[in-house]
Amino acid sequence: MKNDTQILPFHQSETIVDPLTELAREGARRMLAEALKAEADAFVASFADEQLEDGRQRIVRHGFGPERQIQTGIGSLDVQRPKVRDRLATPDPSKKIRFTSNILPKWARRSVSLDALLPVLYLKGISTGDFQEALSAIMGTDAPNLSPSVISRLTAGWQAQYDTWTRRDLSARHYVYIWADGVYLQARMEENAECMLVIIGATPEGKKELIGFQVGLRESAQSWHELLTDIKSRGLSVAPEIAVGDGAMGFWNALDRAFPGTKHQRCWVHKVKNVLNCFPKQMAPAVKSDLDNIQHAGTRKEAEAALAVFSEKYEVKYPKGVACLIKDQDAMLAFFNFPAEHWGHLRTSNPIESVFATVRHRTVRTKGALSQKTAKLMVFTLIQAASKKWLRLKGRNQLPKVIDGIKFNDGVEVTGDTENHAA
Repeated sequence: MKNDTQILPFHQSETIVDPLTELAREGARRMLAEALKAEADAFVASFADEQLEDGRQRIVRHGFGPERQIQTGIGSLDVQRPKVRDRLATPDPSKKIRFTSNILPKWARRSVSLDALLPVLYLKGISTGDFQEALSAIMGTDAPNLSPSVISRLTAGWQAQYDTWTRRDLSARHYVYIWADGVYLQARMEENAECMLVIIGATPEGKKELIGFQVGLRESAQSWHELLTDIKSRGLSVAPEIAVGDGAMGFWNALDRAFPGTKHQRCWVHKVKNVLNCFPKQMAPAVKSDLDNIQHAGTRKEAEAALAVFSEKYEVKYPKGVACLIKDQDAMLAFFNFPAEHWGHLRTSNPIESVFATVRHRTVRTKGALSQKTAKLMVFTLIQAASKKWLRLKGRNQLPKVIDGIKFNDGVEVTGDTENHAA
């Protein structure tokens, strides 16, 4: 009697066996081989009219290069790159026609998408020594091109990207609004209290862009002045309409020197935290609710009334909390003079703070001190990656009006009719 029992290959206990993935890899390998062959054939065909003196074809196929592994998102693929030969006999190498594959460059060992993935994984908290283990499920247990030294070389490219970015020309740029913040990491970078100074701007089209970035002192007017001066020196001549930031006086002093006409808007998220620090923890929900009544009021008059109620309610027992709020009253309510569609964007500099959540996770994973250079490049790379997903401003059609100097009162465009109604 015939035995139809199928004998399966032995696998280690930690090996993941996925027939679907294996099938996809085999299909991808065959498709890649066919695509490479078609590319080489098309190259040869494009020189069909090129012939030698004896009538033979000058450009011909010439076998394959040695087999090599390419790391891709579905694992390693064994491929051979087709070779093309130029039969022309000439001592001058520059006269030779050479074939270069656009699909598989000569020295490629990873797909482009994988090269982009590796630095992102590093930023997300996977250490260089953990890459092979973390990616073994999709790359296979033998991933020769994912060693710690290879990852380190990949991350070295961040410096070149940063240098190019810091030299870019800003003469054609115009930013209607800017957000500024200085954020400390949980890494012991240096003994002095250095932090990342970040400035993001909104273009006339409502797109958010990273404008300025450097390591400095958050409370230092000199550090902020150096950053703003650098931005201006590269051509940014038009002052933003309004800047959003926390209570660090260094930034506001530097801003007044660089762009004296730019209005000030203090960040409500930072202000609420500072005010709550002056109250017992059990009072936080009630106090926060009262603060929300101010910042989310429909008009400036309503906000001022809510602020007066807050002062009267808490001034006797918690004078520090009230003083913390009212000292910046004008700067807290500046957003009322801009389109109502933009209020949600202008009340807070939180878009900058949110970017640093992943960075802080990365610094914890390092379990030690990051150098200033490493931390700077890490944060810059993460912000550049995050910027691709930044949402545009709501009410983008209102931005040209702000640029043209049209006045807004309680978020509404001031016209002859609104002025008469107000009178």
